[in-house]
Amino acid sequence: MRAKRASQPASSPAQSELAGIEQMALSLANLAGAEIMTALGGMHAVRYKTLAKQEHAWRDPVSEIDEHVETMIRAKLAEAYPDHEVIGEEVAGAAGPHADFIWAVDPIDGTANFVNGFPLFAASIGVLHNGEPVAGAVWCSTSHKLRSGVYHARRGGPLSFESEPFKPRRNPAVRRSLAGVPAAVSGLFPWESRKTGSAAIECALAAAGVLRVARFERPNLWDVAGGIPLVLAAGGSVHTKTKEGWRRMDRFEGPSQDDIGDFDLRVWRQPLIVGDPKAVAEYCALDEA
Repeated sequence: MRAKRASQPASSPAQSELAGIEQMALSLANLAGAEIMTALGGMHAVRYKTLAKQEHAWRDPVSEIDEHVETMIRAKLAEAYPDHEVIGEEVAGAAGPHADFIWAVDPIDGTANFVNGFPLFAASIGVLHNGEPVAGAVWCSTSHKLRSGVYHARRGGPLSFESEPFKPRRNPAVRRSLAGVPAAVSGLFPWESRKTGSAAIECALAAAGVLRVARFERPNLWDVAGGIPLVLAAGGSVHTKTKEGWRRMDRFEGPSQDDIGDFDLRVWRQPLIVGDPKAVAEYCALDEA
């Protein structure tokens, strides 16, 4: 599916329409979470996208639960929004018309954690309107409440957890915050580093204020499309790195302002920083120094 260029005029969806879409995303995230919880600990079929002769080199696992959940989500979206396009991680969908709305689905973000029983993973549902992230819902295996649940938001609305508006609060007594950044670069920045193995969870935790900032090197669309609306709804900032350097990200588009024609969102993969605006600005400045 190709996103419309930012220069194209397009009507903005009404709040009532976005509210309905947010509720659908919340419902789908809850459905995915229920399926994941039921399946956790089972002996499931697993295949690998990246094959290798050496066992340690096998990467990108896909469980039968990933495929089952995405198939369920696609069926429900086809019924509820037949004119919307779906981009999912596991099921190759046929390219549809140039739909204004695109749903980006990651049935289990953190599959390697899931298949190994490491309890940090998520199900992410993101909605784009002409490339702009306008709604998202992320079911997390754990949360700031120390239980599973769904963070969700829409453009113009609040960040919510389990249908209750939620405003993150920072403890001023904590002088050194956490950042979702690789340990190899943590010494360059004034935060303790943490990586969970799930970009969706780290976006949600950045929105919730648990992480001050999070950096992703080359995420796929479906890894972060559900989490970005959460960060924005919480008053956070999102920056991406293009050929021109770090800049605020308003929509998913090509890596350069010189891109000609529509850009295929299925192949979008760009560095991303999300979180508290001051921390994001500091990270960008230090990264470019």
